[in-house]
Amino acid sequence: MKFPKNYPFSPPEFAFRRPLYHPNIYPDGKLCISILHAPGEDEMSGELASERWSPAQRVESVLISILSLLDDAEVSSPANVDAGVTLRKEPEEYKSRVRKDVEMSKQDIPEGFVMPTHQPATVKPVEKDDSDFWAESDADDDVFGGSDSDEDMDFDDQDTGSDEEEEEKKRS
Repeated sequence: MKFPKNYPFSPPEFAFRRPLYHPNIYPDGKLCISILHAPGEDEMSGELASERWSPAQRVESVLISILSLLDDAEVSSPANVDAGVTLRKEPEEYKSRVRKDVEMSKQDIPEGFVMPTHQPATVKPVEKDDSDFWAESDADDDVFGGSDSDEDMDFDDQDTGSDEEEEEKKRS
């Protein structure tokens, strides 16, 4: 990926070092994808301005678009017509050619290279299992009363009956 001097106002360029047999990759390895086309409408291409480059795009969105295109080729306007025709008419032959390209591209991987993963680089803190946290404790009994019965409670006004019972006592 190459970035022009006026990036992000112009899109980056993207080309595969080893050309791939794909409907949207030119024989020289350059990629034909809307997100990398200059901003604005182009009536000849049929692309909407919203599909083309804008300064709001990020490298991440470009790479995601490229991966998506590699997985699901746009055959209606191919950069590599032969690959587009083969994909439509002889899908098994197309897959065979792509597999060969993938195997050839593996020669370009530097020795000792480790494929990055999408896992975060930071180490997650190990959660300590504090079984005592959930254990019952007698220390809280005084704070919360420690009894399930109101009979054990010490009330200030020795009133133990309901309001109806009190009214009945007054009438008697």
